Amino acid sequence: MPEFLKVKTAEEVLRLIDDLAPLEEETVPLAKAAGRVLFRDLRAPCDVPHFRRAVMDGYAVRARDTFGASESLPALLTVAGEVLMGRPAERALGPGEAIAVPTGGAMPEGADALVMVEYTQDVGDGTIEVTRPVAPGDNVLETGDDIAQGSLLFSASRPLRAQDVGVLAAVGVPLVPVFRVPRVAVLSTGDEIVSPDVPVVPVGKIRDINTFVLAAQVREAGAVPGWTRVVPDDLDELASACRQALKDHDVVLLSGGSSVGARDYTVQVLERLDGAELLVHGVAIRPGKPTILARIGPRILWGLPGQPASAMIVFTAFVRPSLLRLQGMKLDRSSQIQTCQAVLRRNMPSVHGRADYIRVQLSEEQGSIFAEPVFGSSAMISTLARADGYVIVPEHVEGYDVGTEVTVHLFRSVGCRVSSGKDET
Repeated sequence: MPEFLKVKTAEEVLRLIDDLAPLEEETVPLAKAAGRVLFRDLRAPCDVPHFRRAVMDGYAVRARDTFGASESLPALLTVAGEVLMGRPAERALGPGEAIAVPTGGAMPEGADALVMVEYTQDVGDGTIEVTRPVAPGDNVLETGDDIAQGSLLFSASRPLRAQDVGVLAAVGVPLVPVFRVPRVAVLSTGDEIVSPDVPVVPVGKIRDINTFVLAAQVREAGAVPGWTRVVPDDLDELASACRQALKDHDVVLLSGGSSVGARDYTVQVLERLDGAELLVHGVAIRPGKPTILARIGPRILWGLPGQPASAMIVFTAFVRPSLLRLQGMKLDRSSQIQTCQAVLRRNMPSVHGRADYIRVQLSEEQGSIFAEPVFGSSAMISTLARADGYVIVPEHVEGYDVGTEVTVHLFRSVGCRVSSGKDET
């Protein structure tokens, strides 16, 4: 029986992921840019605003015409018209005049400030009283005050948020250069696996779980699940399926078949793939030791444990960061996995000698977040549904006591306070 060949620590695996080359550039419409990662720096092609604008409702004035104004001795100005929204001012402002301007309206030539409407009083006959002075520039957004033409908007490798898309809309960027998202094939192996829609499952068979869980996790990571299928425990069929998947997918996830055993074929499959390089064969964590990472030219293949809970934890800890890296993200530990701080409700025992990834369920009471270990075999799917994330107990630590504050690595955001992402040691 073969032994694990290239067992790595979790940190060693993450360093390998950091070295992955991102995918190539593609251009997407602005409406689809949120959540994507910029391929290159973007600079502003124009000023924002591109004309002088009022920042609130009021009157455009010459500031010097309001100097000394007060409620007891207001400045009297002649109203010389108004600016309509979406149109330029029809005339310039003269001495002793005021022109009404709405919020966002264009300032007329000759005006250097705006008096808020709250500090004016219409006294009739086309005259207003100004009861508070303004200084040049008050309540006016000058050309380029918000964004100057040529200024750096966003640096490459920035994940675009909704507000970032708004900035790009403001400067008129209809097409956005981003890293291409990886297309991922999800293969589950096993003669015992049947479709979830089978009404009566024969003894010895189980419904397919991993294909659906992993495809959902792929979507949550911003990647695109492509080909999904169940492959029997047959070396020839498995090798053929992997070859086909590698033709038009960037990543292949193969669940099951990665541990040491007579019917675990992943390493043998790699031996049949031209140019395959085995990077990781075993990770020093529990659960998830039978994890494989290989590179086949520009493609990568992950061999994941067959147990659903183990596969999900390995995906969150390693596969998700690799998919983010392929999308162009500069990965530090805080950006790979969302985390939150929580206080243990129960003791969390651990076996010395291997990093333990222990699932926990979160709850909130009086503004504090609590974590309770979800114990049970990695073969029990119900533990996945109860767990919100996991706590990493390092190999040199024999567990944590009740009341200890721990870092919870979230399967997905559940409304916790997000921490800096640093593991406790």
